[in-house]
Amino acid sequence: MANKKKSDEKRLSPSAAKLRLLKKLRCTLKFEKKAWASGSQWVAGVDEVGRGSLFGPVVAAAVILDPAVRIRGLRDSKLLPAERREELAVKIREHAVAWAVAAVDAARIDQINIYQASRVAMREAVMGLQPAPDHLLIDAVRLDCDLPQEPIIHGDALSVSIAAASILAKVERDRMICQWDPVFPMYGLASNKGYSTARHLAALREYGPSPLHRQSFAPVWSAPVPQEVLAFMLEGPAEAATEEIGQPPA
Repeated sequence: MANKKKSDEKRLSPSAAKLRLLKKLRCTLKFEKKAWASGSQWVAGVDEVGRGSLFGPVVAAAVILDPAVRIRGLRDSKLLPAERREELAVKIREHAVAWAVAAVDAARIDQINIYQASRVAMREAVMGLQPAPDHLLIDAVRLDCDLPQEPIIHGDALSVSIAAASILAKVERDRMICQWDPVFPMYGLASNKGYSTARHLAALREYGPSPLHRQSFAPVWSAPVPQEVLAFMLEGPAEAATEEIGQPPA
C-alpha cells in the first residue's frame, strides 16, 4: 500500500503535488495570535496573485482582520471555487478593519522582473492600509519597509489574514483580466485568466502576443508572430492605444 502511494505521488505534476500539500494544511490564527501577544495591534496579512500568468498585472492585497469577527471558510484562494471566493471577498471587505489592493502592470513586470514586481505590489497594498499596520504576515517574501514582518512559507494556507489577502487579490485580478476578454477574445482570458493553458499557448503561436502580455516571459517572446498584428483589436491607432494599456476599455 505504501509503495502504491509513493508511485502515485511520483506521477503527480509539481503543481498537483503542491495543491495536495496545501489541502492538508490548516488555516488558523496561530501567527496572528503570536503577533498580538507581542504587543502588535494592527496585524496585516499580505499576498499576491498572478505571478505565473503570461498576461496582465500582478495584483496584491493587504488585509487587517478584526479579531472580534470570525469569517468562516478563509483559506488559500487557489483551493476555493470562484463563487466562494466572491462570497468571502464581500465578507472580508465588510468586516475587515482595513484592506487595500495594488497592481503592477505587465510593462513594469518586464522592466524589473516578476519577483520584484510582486514585492512592489505587496508593499503598495500595505502602504494603502488605514489604519497603518504595525506587523506584517507575508506569503513567503520580505518587503522593503521598516515594519516588523514575518514571511511564512505557504502562508496563504496557514494564516487566515494572508488567506484573506489572497482572496481579495485573486477576485480583483480575475475581474481585471475578464474585462479584457472581449478585446482579445482569441486568448480565452475569461477562462484561463492569462495563465499558460493549451488554448492560450496555441493563440500566442497563431496570433502573437497582445500589448498586455508580459514580453519577458518565454512563451510570449518566443511567439512566432509579432505583436503588431493585434493593433487592429484596440481602439484607435496602436501608438495611442499603448499609452493607456493599464486600463481596460470603458
